[in-house]
Order: sequence, then C-alpha cells, then structure tokens
Amino acid sequence: MSNAQDPLAPLGALPGVAEAVESVRKATDRLYGHRVMRRRSSEVSAEAALRGARGSAALDGADWGLEEVRRRSDFGTESEARTVGAALRVTAEAGQLLDVWRQSPLRVLARLHLVAAGGDAARDTVGRPRLAGEPVDEPGGPGPALPDAAEVSARLDGLAELVVAGSAAPALVTAAVVHGELLTLRPFGSYNGVVARAAERVVLVGSGLDPKAVCPSEVGHAEAGAEAYGRGLAGYASGTPAGMAEWIAHCGRAVELGVRESTAVCEAMQRGAA
Repeated sequence: MSNAQDPLAPLGALPGVAEAVESVRKATDRLYGHRVMRRRSSEVSAEAALRGARGSAALDGADWGLEEVRRRSDFGTESEARTVGAALRVTAEAGQLLDVWRQSPLRVLARLHLVAAGGDAARDTVGRPRLAGEPVDEPGGPGPALPDAAEVSARLDGLAELVVAGSAAPALVTAAVVHGELLTLRPFGSYNGVVARAAERVVLVGSGLDPKAVCPSEVGHAEAGAEAYGRGLAGYASGTPAGMAEWIAHCGRAVELGVRESTAVCEAMQRGAA
C-alpha cells in the first residue's frame, strides 16, 4: 500500500515516533515475558481493565482511589459515580468488539457510547453522532474548539475508512490517531473521553501489540496528568508534524506507564500479595 493510499504510514517517520514505537515494543515484550504472565495472564488482564477504567474516569474528573472503584457497586447516582460506572462498563465492553471494529468501527463507537450512557440510554442522542446544534455535555476534558456536526460526520467516515482499509503504520500510531481524532471531534453529546480511550485500547489489543489487554494506556494518561494530556491533544489537533509526533509520543509514554503498572501487579502476584 502506497503512502497515498495509506495516510497513516508517513506518521511513523516523524521525528521521535520510531523511537517511541520501539520503546513501547520493548516494554510490552518485557511484560509478556514475565513468569506470572505464563500462568496468570487472565488475572493480570482483569486487574489491568479495572485500573484502566479508574484512570479513564480520573481524566474526566472522577479521580477515585483504586479500592473505592473495586468495592463500589452503585454507579448510577451522582456525577462522579456515573463517570466511573461508564468507564468500567466501556472498558469491559471494548474487549468484546475487536472483530466488529475491523469491519465497522462506527458501529463499535456507537455501541461504546450506548454502554457508557447506561441509564441515559433511552435518550435519542445516545449511540449516534451529534446533530447540528446539539451540545456536548461532559466534564471539561481537553480539546480545541468544537467542530460542527458536518465536519464530525465527514471525519468520522474518513476515520472508519482508514480503520477498515488497514495500515502499515505501527499499532501505536494507529491507536494514537484514533484516540486523538475522537477527542478532537467529540462526536457524541457525552462520554467522548471514555469512548476515545476505549477505542485506543481496542486498537492496541486488536493489532496484536497487546493481545491479552494487559497494558492499560488509560493508567498512563491519568498518571501523566490532565495538563500533559491536553497539551498532547492540542498538538494532534494542530495537524502539524511536530504536534502529531508529540501526541504519538505521549500515547507511547502512556502505554509504557500502563506496562509499569501491570508489571507491578505481576510482581505482587509473584510475592503472593495479590
């Protein structure tokens, strides 16, 4: 596939991107080589999902402790609880949609938004991109000026075409573009951040970079902080080579921090503390 047919491929040649891709690959290889992963990978995956959901919710203003997320069962009351519940549901659902993503990414995004909305699912704005004049009502996540509905529709179609066509670009590059595009467009009336971060997870898992879903990038995005997250997204939204490279590198660091989190989980399991 030529660069003209594969617009993501040139991003892999941006300054610093190849280094970020290689660093992520080495980090994931080390985690997958851990002796605990050979026997208890399903437990590590479950813990990574929980911690990833906690991180995703934290970026949307619901910064709960891990044990609070673990013990709670009621997520349908106040705003922070709904945000945490949305993140937990979407993270769990994302793993069931890998095959559908390759054929119909817009269907997956609609499903993720429906799952995130939970008790609000009966509203006619749920599970579809926003129409002209419809607001975005969600915590003050990072982002540029809100694109209009026509631009959202056109760019979502373009993103879907890229996903279905496939790309020779590294998985990190594709995941970063999917994440950045969704956060820039904010196509839904709510829960765009949760959906965008889950879509990044789908790409990383479905690409084979993290097939067992044990590298929760959401943890890394949260650990880096909302300010760094916003700066990286602004770089993506600028469309400049430097800005795109900054965002891809930011996403790479987030994956590496997620790897570090799951490595700590493996170490704790090995010591018999988890």
